[in-house]
Amino acid sequence: MTVESTKPAAKKKAAAKKAPAAAPAPAATPVASPTPAKVEAVEPSDVPYTVPAGISVVGSGEIEAFGQARLDSVVRSMPGTFTRESTSNPGIAVNIRGFEGQGRVNMMVDGVRQNFRFTGHEAGGFAYVDPQLLAGIEIQRGAVSTVGGAGALAGTANFRTIDVQDVLKPGADSGGLTTLSWGSNGLGWAEMGAAAMRSGNVSIIGAVSHHDESNYENGDGQTVPFTGEDLWSGLFKAHFDLASDERLSIQAMRYNNDFVANSYDQTLTSDIYKASYVLRPADNPLVDFRANVSLSNIEMKYGSYYTGAPPSIENGEGRVIEDRGVGVDASNTSRFLLGSVVVTSNYGFEYFSDDVDTSNGGVNPMGRSDLASGFTQTTFSYGIWDLIGGLRYQKFNLEGETALTSGNPFGLPAGAYSIDNSESSWDPKVTLAAQVTPWLQPYVTYSQSMRAPTVSETLMTATHPYFPPYYVLEFVPNPFLVPESQKGWEFGFNLKQDGVFAPKDKVRIKADYYTQKVENYITACIVSTFTPPFSQRDYAYFCNNFGTTDLQGVEVEGEYDVGYAFAHAAYTYTHSELPQQENGLGAESYLPDHVFSITGGLRFLDEKLVIGMRGTFVSQTDIGGGNFEESYSLADFFSTYEAYEGLDLGLTVTNLFDRAYTPALSTVPTGNPAGLETGRGRTFLLTTRAQF
Repeated sequence: MTVESTKPAAKKKAAAKKAPAAAPAPAATPVASPTPAKVEAVEPSDVPYTVPAGISVVGSGEIEAFGQARLDSVVRSMPGTFTRESTSNPGIAVNIRGFEGQGRVNMMVDGVRQNFRFTGHEAGGFAYVDPQLLAGIEIQRGAVSTVGGAGALAGTANFRTIDVQDVLKPGADSGGLTTLSWGSNGLGWAEMGAAAMRSGNVSIIGAVSHHDESNYENGDGQTVPFTGEDLWSGLFKAHFDLASDERLSIQAMRYNNDFVANSYDQTLTSDIYKASYVLRPADNPLVDFRANVSLSNIEMKYGSYYTGAPPSIENGEGRVIEDRGVGVDASNTSRFLLGSVVVTSNYGFEYFSDDVDTSNGGVNPMGRSDLASGFTQTTFSYGIWDLIGGLRYQKFNLEGETALTSGNPFGLPAGAYSIDNSESSWDPKVTLAAQVTPWLQPYVTYSQSMRAPTVSETLMTATHPYFPPYYVLEFVPNPFLVPESQKGWEFGFNLKQDGVFAPKDKVRIKADYYTQKVENYITACIVSTFTPPFSQRDYAYFCNNFGTTDLQGVEVEGEYDVGYAFAHAAYTYTHSELPQQENGLGAESYLPDHVFSITGGLRFLDEKLVIGMRGTFVSQTDIGGGNFEESYSLADFFSTYEAYEGLDLGLTVTNLFDRAYTPALSTVPTGNPAGLETGRGRTFLLTTRAQF
């Protein structure tokens, strides 16, 4: 659901009338339509309902109402999209169609890849972003054959932070934006302040945010341990309009958070730097050029051991895991005619390099991976028909040092090894769409995608002596890993119509059915050896599950808005036969079969007062090995009131009926007592948002 679904319709129209002339579009917008010429005049909230692909977008209003306690709840309200929720770790791990971790979903902040990973009873990768600095979340499900899709098996998730246009009032050249919130049940105070200005050809924004949270209670009134955080973050962005059709932008962001996870007090620092260039001549439809250069540095430091019991593995105190990423991409879009056929062609390349370094890294290895890709996607439009053909070539390289001990499952001699692996692939994507009526667009898509093995999966090595010498678990590298690949079909439609049941109402529906075949899916393997009478040694390593596994699902999203009332619903059905992930080398990633959310509300007092409810229904989840997570349903209340122009007050009550539950696909916190439900109990959130 987009923010416009809960904001008064009158305010949207007024803002649209007063909006200043648009600057060149930001580079590499992940949700750009395959047929951009057709959607430039469409409201941003309507764009997903014009694109023949699995795309969903949410705005800042929903993030402010539901994402302050946990950003996962916002992502989980989108069809086909879930998260591996870590109760202790504040990072977010996006799951699309049952695929999660190790880069299967390309998670980005402002288009910058977030590839930080560590190995444990956790998601195989997190993105760290402050909800108070977010302006929107953009999800693409399935193979992506434009910028951002390289190496992503299942799709992309882009977290867009606030910019100048989010801070300034329409028509203003300077101004500020502040938010202040207080939440019960450990949520505490959160503050954000931003200022922006526009002078001539230069516009800038600066923002800083803080949130100090303590442990919360579940629906039974029991404290869930180690669920607090102390978060500071900030950003700076500057845009230079070199000409009316040319823009250079720079930005810098820092995220710093202290929390307790994986048995240790941890400090996580994420720094992101990016420079972008856009050239879009109004008189040359062959040139719409965008380029980006980015640096990302994420560092996790382990402090004191926190559970009160001696560690069972080597002491991780003082451990440092650092991921330094460098990214470059460039693309151009050309628009022209071939007779009566309208052609829109997007083509370019992207490159990303990860350099992973560790100190006292335990099971987390050092190494480097590089991914380079060239792509093209061309839309041929004739009459009601759109034929969209995409092709991606990608090549990866992974190198690093590792070691094998005697008795390893590969039968190789013990000793040190230098690894230098590379693979490549050609991945096509073809979509046929038809605008059969002004309001109905069915489509069908065939696609392929590939994900390369990561440094974590390939080079891991360490020993976990549970009860030496009687039982030892040894983690082993696997230099023979090959990439995962998928081939799939998607059948869907978009429905977009105004004036259906009332003169000024809007109906929007987006639905699809997908089926995919996955080869060489990577999970953990364990080989056991026994030495009589009582000694056991297990070898654990990442391995390819050779052969083909299937998954399929249905995704439905719809909105209805009639001014004084609105509703949004999302439903996901998932049936997966993917091999089970092994807890310890990641975590199980099976989705619930059924997830349904519905949000609705009313607008009063000339649409200045909004009151609504959200219901979430999650079915029982089979997590493998005969184990199940129980089904649950939740109700949330929200309300916003425009007290004055530019001053909004908000009240949100999550888990309104104080249900005791454990979120599906979640990781319990450090030291969690057996049987303790980890879902947050009833929580009140009061917010004030001032724009001046």
